[in-house]
Amino acid sequence: MSGLILKLAPRERVLINGAVIENGERRSRLSIVTPNANILRLRDAIHPGEVVTPVRRVAYIAQLVLSGDTDPEQASPQLLRGIEQLSQVLTDFDSRQLLDRATQSVLARDFYPAMRHLRALLPREDRLMAAARQ
Repeated sequence: MSGLILKLAPRERVLINGAVIENGERRSRLSIVTPNANILRLRDAIHPGEVVTPVRRVAYIAQLVLSGDTDPEQASPQLLRGIEQLSQVLTDFDSRQLLDRATQSVLARDFYPAMRHLRALLPREDRLMAAARQ
């Protein structure tokens, strides 16, 4: 993740290589220059109890890589398989673009964009799940 710029709000927390870091009273900006650092904004984190839908399950796998809790070698096939399964259900143009970008990110071993693209599907999934309940 070389060249990543983190812009943190006051008191915002971020997980970097397993350490939780909390920003101070003012907004700040950090440049992450170490390649392949495991970085996760805690405000972006999906909590284990929230992993109850297909998109959340796949995004959670990417999150586990970013938090350093899962080996990227083991997670990549699971992510690709999950994205493929989602692509069979989410067939609209915008969803397919996000899934294609997530796939490319996983193949490039760049898990933060993969998680970000998958998280962008959450509102669509929520709408589909709500419509299915009616």
